[in-house]
Amino acid sequence: MKELYAVNKYFIKYKWLLLLGVIFVISSNIFGLYTPTYIRYAVDIVFENIALYKLTDGFAKQAILKTYFNYFIMYFACIILITSIIKGLLMFFMRQTLIVMSRNVEYDQKNELYQKYQRLNTTFYKRNNTGDLMSRISEDVSRVRMYIGPAIMYFINTGALFLMVIYMMFNINAYLSFLVLLPLPILVYSIYKVSDIINKKSEQISVALSGLTSQAQEVYSGIRIIQSFGIHQQVQQDFHDASSAYRQKNISLAKVDSFFAPLMLLLIGLSTLLVVYIGGKEVVNGNFTAGNIAEFIFYINMLTWPVASLGWCVSLVQRAEASQKRINQFLKDDNEIVNTAQYPIKSIDTIKFNKATFIYPDTGIQAISDLSFTINKGEKVAIIGKTGSGKSTIAELLLRNYDIESGSISINQHNIKQIDLHEYRGKIGYTPQDVFLFSDTIKNNIVFANQIAENEEILLEKAIQFAKVTHVHHDIMLLKQQYNTIVGERGVMLSGGQKQRMSIARSLFNNPEFVLLDDCLSAVDAKTEKTILHNLQASLKDKTVLFITHRVSAITHFDKILVIDEGKLVEQGRHEELLRNKSIYYDIYQLQRQKNDLKNSNM
Repeated sequence: MKELYAVNKYFIKYKWLLLLGVIFVISSNIFGLYTPTYIRYAVDIVFENIALYKLTDGFAKQAILKTYFNYFIMYFACIILITSIIKGLLMFFMRQTLIVMSRNVEYDQKNELYQKYQRLNTTFYKRNNTGDLMSRISEDVSRVRMYIGPAIMYFINTGALFLMVIYMMFNINAYLSFLVLLPLPILVYSIYKVSDIINKKSEQISVALSGLTSQAQEVYSGIRIIQSFGIHQQVQQDFHDASSAYRQKNISLAKVDSFFAPLMLLLIGLSTLLVVYIGGKEVVNGNFTAGNIAEFIFYINMLTWPVASLGWCVSLVQRAEASQKRINQFLKDDNEIVNTAQYPIKSIDTIKFNKATFIYPDTGIQAISDLSFTINKGEKVAIIGKTGSGKSTIAELLLRNYDIESGSISINQHNIKQIDLHEYRGKIGYTPQDVFLFSDTIKNNIVFANQIAENEEILLEKAIQFAKVTHVHHDIMLLKQQYNTIVGERGVMLSGGQKQRMSIARSLFNNPEFVLLDDCLSAVDAKTEKTILHNLQASLKDKTVLFITHRVSAITHFDKILVIDEGKLVEQGRHEELLRNKSIYYDIYQLQRQKNDLKNSNM
């Protein structure tokens, strides 16, 4: 159970609920403990006086004896009823404390895992698929909750009841109690052996479920591609195979689980037979009463459910350990962007790369090498280069989605690792190359980053304002529900160009100091791009802009152009200056101009 040590901190946090639950468990068992004793009294009274009752057959005293019998039986019945009601109430409070505690722990653990997800860098998300992340925060956390709540509750209940019942049984007859407990070592050994099997199978099931969830999520996201290629039958067969494998693993575990209950009942049955046989002999010898046999049988039956539930509890614990192991793997992942918040950021005055080198951890590909440049406040800087030259990596590093290997990235002369990351990112308006829209309305997607609660009408007016800047307002107004249109998952209802323009509007909405646009106009035509850039030029006049693109025509008016090739800065300057150099930038410019001339001549 070493993996489950990680949840001990929650037991400390909710120690009073746990302690109260234990008190209720012990109290409920105490009130149920003396029921067999009252039954023994009732049985002994009947057996001891039955002969006298028969002797008075035909006499008036028989009616009096019958009345006394009824009185004593009703007396003990009332005591048993009252103690049972009290026990039931205490069991209710037991569940209310321990199960509520488990729900609180589930809430805390989900939040802890979710917060960890948000701190992990991009490498983590490239290495792990969405379905697996969802499975760990839902299915695995739920299994851990079953250990913290029901499993621990029944373990405590079983332990307390077992000790109390054994104490009572040994007080009645130590020899018979010893014989009744003879099957116990077999039970302990069986649990030990089978629990190991359950643990291994539970871990296999968790992995299989994550794979199944990931496969389903990927199919849902790529359904248009699947349908367009007409391979839905093949995809269906793949899912059927994965689902069948998951089912077989569950059936295999169910077979092991089903072995427990019959084993427990068999051992309890053997104990009952020993009581009836040996107890009967003791009654004949005058050392035992019929009430004692009844009392012993009731005590054994009191142990039936707790002992029978032991297998189920062990299964819950083993499943929880397998799930907690998977959760711990994520919680211990060191690919975390740590926010030291050593230096606050009031404004972004300078951004400086100083001999920065970065290698992607998973692939080992060196994206940038010995890169140095400076961006001052208010400058309009463009980055251009061939595909795979490292342009988007620069954007990722500026957002600190990764940390560099060597060199430094400084913001206002402070290392980016030492500044307040949340404050810094709050001053950036970022539009990624791979646009992502949420399954919500167009308005809510544009105002998504709004941190200040404003009137809905004001939000809509601002959304319209920035939609006009990015030249997407006209497209939105053609839709049936306009700004209240649901865009679908990842914006599936919109074209690529519409999604890009809405994403730009979203990045501008909060009036950021630094605007970072990563090849965000690749899906629009040249005329629309020219209109958008003209609008942006007026809107971003007082802001710092870093514009990453592969089109020379979009950046001719920028203050500084950085030419990146194979992760290195090979040229920098204004458009006219770079053309005069007749180097890489000039070659890119000439190539694109020839393509445009050829395209225009064909038209």
